[in-house]
Amino acid sequence: MKQGAEFQGNSDKEKAQNDALEATIKGKHITLPNGKINQEYRVPFNIADLIPEIEEVDFAGLDDIGLTFQSETKEISGIPAKAGDHKITMNCKRKDWEEGKPLITRDITLIINPDPRSLWKNIATPETIEYYKPDEDKAFVKDMVAASQRGRSHAHEGKARDDDFKLFFDESSEWYVMAVADGAGSAKYSRRGSQIACETVIDVCREKITELYKTFEFQISEFQKNRSDENRKKTGDLLYEIIGTAAFQAYKNIEKEATQGENKSIKDFSTTLLVAICKKYDFGWFTGTFWVGDGGIGIYNKETSFVKILGEPDSGEFAGQTRFLTMSEIMQPAEIYRRLRFELLDDFTALILMTDGITDPKFETDANLNKIEKWDDLWNDLNGANEDDIKVDFSDDNEQTAEQLLQWLNFWLKGNHDDRTIAILF
Repeated sequence: MKQGAEFQGNSDKEKAQNDALEATIKGKHITLPNGKINQEYRVPFNIADLIPEIEEVDFAGLDDIGLTFQSETKEISGIPAKAGDHKITMNCKRKDWEEGKPLITRDITLIINPDPRSLWKNIATPETIEYYKPDEDKAFVKDMVAASQRGRSHAHEGKARDDDFKLFFDESSEWYVMAVADGAGSAKYSRRGSQIACETVIDVCREKITELYKTFEFQISEFQKNRSDENRKKTGDLLYEIIGTAAFQAYKNIEKEATQGENKSIKDFSTTLLVAICKKYDFGWFTGTFWVGDGGIGIYNKETSFVKILGEPDSGEFAGQTRFLTMSEIMQPAEIYRRLRFELLDDFTALILMTDGITDPKFETDANLNKIEKWDDLWNDLNGANEDDIKVDFSDDNEQTAEQLLQWLNFWLKGNHDDRTIAILF
């Protein structure tokens, strides 16, 4: 009887110790950091640091998520494959635990957050709508590449891409021509306005360059020799004849389109416009531009840490405001001339035209457009320094560049889901 009583006493004592330890474990604030689906999860977990009486622990439920607990390294790791709030059971063994003795358990919640990209729908734009255009576009022409992608906010609702672009290289005169436009989200036919703008400026610039290129190139040569105010004015006047005429004709063609339909106004076709013409000479590169609206145009040289912004963004006094090509006051001759810029540089890494779907997330503010550090970040990003490991290969004659650039446009940044368009001469 005495031995039985002693055994019963030990059993009761052990149960009391287990109950006390279980209460301690359940009273402890034990949490695991949230994870994100398809992203590496690696968290150290040493139970002895929390509860010295516990010698060993394992977890039930981690395998279902795609995680494991390594007792040797005391680390929970893996790549979560299932989003949600997951119940994980922690099985604890006391230091004096033996086979057959009970485990002390504690449930904890591990939250695996979904990829926010997966929450956005990608509904194709109905091809039956007026002025339908594909949801994405890309092009590679000579040393130029461009890509345009419908923003997630539009894709989520099955709305059309409002941005557009056009590239042209004149084989005979060796002039590059680039156009990028961002149709206003509030204007119901802006997708057509941006398209007309880009198509028109390319056509008119091509015609005007053919007509004036000898006179224009002579004047560029004169300006290179003597950068006097007189030569600057003469060069600017000829640039006006080319790009200024192209911008004005784009306005007129949009106006014509608006008058051909019922219940349409030119405001319905509102769009920004960024244009650049460029040519390489023995003495350097000449670049001329026109810019109305937000977005940005810049000449960037990585080697010399140089950037030149060729215009001013019309971001407006309040967020979301800008100026548009379709505003009559923008098409006054003096206002067109004011928006022209030109530069003559020895060399550059890239001439880049972007809509605000790029400049907003990558530069954040208009002032940052002038910061070389931001351009370095953008160029490094394009060259693969991003969380998606997407690299745009700017090698000569690499026709995959356009597809790579289009893939790059799918970058994720919270709160930035506008259409994205970028054109690069490299």
